[in-house]
Amino acid sequence: MAWFTPARVRTMLLRAFGAKIGEGVLIRHRVRVLWPWKLEIGDHTWIGEGAFLLNLEPIRIGAHVCVSQEAMICTGSHDHRKADFRYRNAPITVEDGAWVATRATVLAGVTVGAQSVVAAGTVLTRDLPALTLHAVDGSRRPVPEP
Repeated sequence: MAWFTPARVRTMLLRAFGAKIGEGVLIRHRVRVLWPWKLEIGDHTWIGEGAFLLNLEPIRIGAHVCVSQEAMICTGSHDHRKADFRYRNAPITVEDGAWVATRATVLAGVTVGAQSVVAAGTVLTRDLPALTLHAVDGSRRPVPEP
């Protein structure tokens, strides 16, 4: 049986284990964080149900960010060309106002620029400049003004 933990308690527990979490942050249920002490989240950020923050290295998420349902932010990787399959980990930064949409994946060493969008179901393997949409087909274009 799965246990339901209220959002306020989730935030308190993450802080107790070393996460730096700003004010007004909402962390939905089924969010997984590997190492809380390697997590920093800015004010008024929302982490959606089932998101996975695989933080072998630090993850920094800015203010007013949305990490949608079942998105993955993964700082870990392996060098498949080496016989020992050694780690190739690197930190990830998601800057203020960015949106990592449903089931999107952000891989090790990437910076998601301020107010950028990582579209649903995409895999981001390199830095995304500010105010840029990373589309499903891998193309990039300016985020339209509201």
